[in-house]
Amino acid sequence: MAGRAAQARLTDPRGCGAARAAAAALLVAGLIAGALTATADAAEPRPAAATAARAVAASDLGSPEKKDVAMQLVSSAENSSLDWRAQFSYIEDINDGRGYTAGLIGFCSGTGDMLDLVRAYTEAVPDNPLASYLPALQQVNGSASHEGLDPGFTAAWAAAAGDPAFRQAQLDELDRVYFNPAVSRAKQDGLRALGQFAYYDAAVVHGPDGLARIRQAALATATPPSQGGDETAYLEAFLDARNAEMVTEPAHSDTSRIDTAQRVFLRAGNLDLDTPLHWAVYGQQFSISS
Repeated sequence: MAGRAAQARLTDPRGCGAARAAAAALLVAGLIAGALTATADAAEPRPAAATAARAVAASDLGSPEKKDVAMQLVSSAENSSLDWRAQFSYIEDINDGRGYTAGLIGFCSGTGDMLDLVRAYTEAVPDNPLASYLPALQQVNGSASHEGLDPGFTAAWAAAAGDPAFRQAQLDELDRVYFNPAVSRAKQDGLRALGQFAYYDAAVVHGPDGLARIRQAALATATPPSQGGDETAYLEAFLDARNAEMVTEPAHSDTSRIDTAQRVFLRAGNLDLDTPLHWAVYGQQFSISS
């Protein structure tokens, strides 16, 4: 059977050149139409991913109510108390190799986040009880040492905690380093409030780099909702990877903040982290009624 170009040569009075031009035009038109269709297909989200995106939009850990729940959950594990607002003045060495641990989420003298916090506070309030300790904090960063901090640093921290500017600096640093990046990454992965909290809690304990390692380990065995995967299955994989990371650190080898808290919510199907909530950490029972 003669093709479209051959038919053009037989019937087109303009000859072969015109026929070839006509055929070429038809080919280009077909390629353009195919490209447009492919682009439209690529732009159209897969049904599962589109459903996940809509669910995430309606389940935001950053809302005031959900964020307060997140703060209480972290405080139950970090301070054995739901009163997270009472933790601005907290400071002690918990012998985890990170020096002093202090404040809302355990800023550490040995990991750099305490140094960044005191720098930010000093920029806002130059004359503050902690400003004189900046050189010592720089010196001990990366170690468990208290050199240059003892004996007065813990008292200075407690005094600074009475300043609203220092309390705000703690909240700002928490958001900048831990909460906002973790929640944003979880949303990109198509996770609702429980998954957003799982990422945040991992960042609090293991740092942003630790969260990245745990996420990569989870991605090796499960597909996130943003790519069409099942949210519960992905979070099970993430919590498995988090457990594995926890037990590599002697100070964090107790995994109850995962096993008897986050995994309890997950297996109850509470992906939106709705109250009431009931959980246990280190054997202590906690509840949030509303």
